[in-house]
Amino acid sequence: MSKPVDVLVAGGGGFIGGHLVADLLRQGKTVRSVDVKPQSEWYQVHPDAENVVGDLSLLDTAMTQTAGAEEVYMLAADMGGMGFIENNKALCMLTVLTSTHMLQAAREHDVQRYFYSSSACVYAADKQTDTDITALKEADAYPAMPEDGYGWEKLFTERMCRHFEEDFGLTTRIARYHNVYGPEGTWEGGREKAPAAVCRKIATAAITGEHQIEIWGDGEQTRSFMYIDDCLKGSQMILAGDSNAPVNLGSDELVSINQLVDIVEGIAGIRCERNHKLDAPQGVRGRNSDNTQIQETYGWAPSISLADGLASTYAWVFDQVKRSIG
Repeated sequence: MSKPVDVLVAGGGGFIGGHLVADLLRQGKTVRSVDVKPQSEWYQVHPDAENVVGDLSLLDTAMTQTAGAEEVYMLAADMGGMGFIENNKALCMLTVLTSTHMLQAAREHDVQRYFYSSSACVYAADKQTDTDITALKEADAYPAMPEDGYGWEKLFTERMCRHFEEDFGLTTRIARYHNVYGPEGTWEGGREKAPAAVCRKIATAAITGEHQIEIWGDGEQTRSFMYIDDCLKGSQMILAGDSNAPVNLGSDELVSINQLVDIVEGIAGIRCERNHKLDAPQGVRGRNSDNTQIQETYGWAPSISLADGLASTYAWVFDQVKRSIG
């Protein structure tokens, strides 16, 4: 049996998980961090945590690693940016094994509180066809027409969490993440999201002096992006809260991808010629977070500006690019 810990972070070797483990440790909590990747591939490894390499899609592993945990943050998922989720729908759907086995394990071991990281990809596609998007309310997930693959798995697991609470008394809390970004994340290789990808492209241009970048689509598609610090605060607040209804956790600062590039160019102090790849994956035309529910329920919403968050993110990505280029 695993030893008792305050918190289990499933997916602790990932971007958000690594930051969350660090924050929980700073609060003096005992943490078990579990991830399927070899530890050499973890985004952050914290020696004060109990770090375990394990495949939580296997029921036996989920049971072993959940034993002794008072709270669980279920962040583990096979996912990435739009390029990954549009081309790996089956892999994204297979995360349902991890989602199911972790809920079973949490019930078996009487976990006190269970947090599930859902996604804005659960929202109906027909509500995201315009760049001047009306911000998405939680009710807009139904009638269901989520992002194929990844979004369906997330929406299905939301329902499982609801029914595990109703039928078995497991306290579950659900946050719908909207495009989380920040330092110590994926910045190359195909799984990176737009902020990191743009930071990498601008950093490469700045370092090499070749001021040209490729932008997927026409760049007019719109999104909101949430800095990692807001994500950490919101996730812990939602887990500790009294509402089991899924809630948006995202910034409501809407920008186009072209505007995102403008901001990063301003941080870098350069301007680049833009080559738009119109046949590249780009997802829905517009997506933004309506923060009415989180403000009404918790009296709080993400507030770190995109400019401030990108400044920190660009500085970190610049260092990675500079080391990789040599």
